[in-house]
Amino acid sequence: MREEGYKMRQDDYWYTPRQEKSWYDTAQVCVNGHTINDTYIKYPDRNQKFCDKCGEKTITTCQGCNTSIRGEYHVPGVASIGFTYTPPGYCHECGKAYPWTEAAIEAAKELAKEVEGLTPEEQELLSKSIDEIVKNGPKTVVATTRFKKLATKFGSGIGTAFKDILVDVVSEGVKKSLWP
Repeated sequence: MREEGYKMRQDDYWYTPRQEKSWYDTAQVCVNGHTINDTYIKYPDRNQKFCDKCGEKTITTCQGCNTSIRGEYHVPGVASIGFTYTPPGYCHECGKAYPWTEAAIEAAKELAKEVEGLTPEEQELLSKSIDEIVKNGPKTVVATTRFKKLATKFGSGIGTAFKDILVDVVSEGVKKSLWP
């Protein structure tokens, strides 16, 4: 048993230099956005080269700047129970969209161009709104309002398809606004 005030040393079992302060682990995510391991450093035995859900390759760093994808946040002496990890949409270092966010935006824009009942101008407007809906910035309210207005012109099947594509990459506020 260790005495009170004991500081871990490098020769201690399970020691990592980061244990004395809070730190982000690295996350391993497939290019489609499926979480493989949100504790890539702490539990390397859970790592996989390919996703067991879709077969795509897995990544641990931003493809733009090579910064690690943030995983679980470790706080010494605190156990996180019931924590559900959601991969971030954008790199915290360079701001580039991760592959799963890019793929969702691209798919939603392609779907916008296929919507019958909209003029080509409306299809383009819908496509442009998707970027702002996903970014969750100052123009998001305008973009969601525009999306809902245009959604009255297409069927619920198309609306469901947009939801299926975007639900994992938009904020909770956008989800509640678009799909109550």
